[in-house]
Amino acid sequence: MDKIGIITLNGYFNYGNRLQNYALQETLKSFGYEVETVLVDDRRLDMSTSEVIAKKLNILKEESLSGTFRIISKKLKDRLNQEAIAKRTKLFKDFTNRYISESKYKVTQKGLDEKYEKTYSFFVAGSDQIWNPKYVNLPEIYFLTFTEKKKRIAYAASFGISNIPSEFKERYIEYLNGMNYISLREGDGAKIVEDLTGNKVPVLLDPSLLLNKQQWLDISKKPDNIADNMKGKYLLTYFVEGMDKKTEKEIKKTADRLNLPIINMGDINDKEGYISGPSQFIWYINNCSVLCTDSFHGTAFSILLQTPFIVYKRAGANSIYSRIDTLLDKFDLNSRKIENIKEDKDLLKVDFTHTVEILKNERKKAEEYLKVALK
Repeated sequence: MDKIGIITLNGYFNYGNRLQNYALQETLKSFGYEVETVLVDDRRLDMSTSEVIAKKLNILKEESLSGTFRIISKKLKDRLNQEAIAKRTKLFKDFTNRYISESKYKVTQKGLDEKYEKTYSFFVAGSDQIWNPKYVNLPEIYFLTFTEKKKRIAYAASFGISNIPSEFKERYIEYLNGMNYISLREGDGAKIVEDLTGNKVPVLLDPSLLLNKQQWLDISKKPDNIADNMKGKYLLTYFVEGMDKKTEKEIKKTADRLNLPIINMGDINDKEGYISGPSQFIWYINNCSVLCTDSFHGTAFSILLQTPFIVYKRAGANSIYSRIDTLLDKFDLNSRKIENIKEDKDLLKVDFTHTVEILKNERKKAEEYLKVALK
């Protein structure tokens, strides 16, 4: 059986990353391939400790004052909550060990050992923010430069930003021209590729939306601390960078008016909600009355599971918001942005009937793209 290697961001802390990784694996397996995720070690061997620190400081400089404060506050909180973080990490690792096939070796700055590289018919880079120069130390790995061009495929890759910094443009042009097939997850990303290379590329569904609802429910799991009578009787929040005070107050007032308790899945101050793995993430979204979120994957799973949701713009992250804009535009659900919700009756009522046909058509586009790329 021919083999495909997935190259994506690794780690045991981000719901969207783990779930899209699993979904891409299962989708590629449906084409008759053996599939595994090739682990990446993107530490720069040619960078000193002082250079690594300088890079991290530059990232902080590019943040707004409030953004920098959030990053520093999060790191301090993490130090004070090691036990909760360890429990949550274990759930992520358990999920990965059970559902995702990972390689025993890694691709590094030196590349991938030839004896391993030649065992793969293709490598697929995707999805997530694999081409975000702020996130990765060695972007060339995520453009698959360690293998020959005919094996390089990108599925719904994401830059996560609207513009490539000038110091990366020349390299990104070279990397993009070295890909055999490219598809993006956001309209802004497709525009970046066209601006840099002159080539138009398709915008395709995030892998998480390629699996159907039942496939996700089959691997969901009820959190141990949730009573059976809680189903459909709570307001769920999931904010990747945390809520500002204004948003927190607004959501509290909304929950009080709806007479719903609040579960904060991404907030380490709410230990019960925070200590959740990817399987619990699916269960929480499928069973809540409404989800309040600034997360792309929180939004995507709400659409897929047909759960009422409200989208908030992430503070100081306008470029990141483009991926949610693309998603809401695609599914004609811009009405779910907080600024477009005027009355409480709109909070818990969402018409998802039109999304079924859209999902069907978009999945067909993804399938056709992969059939050609894997020819």
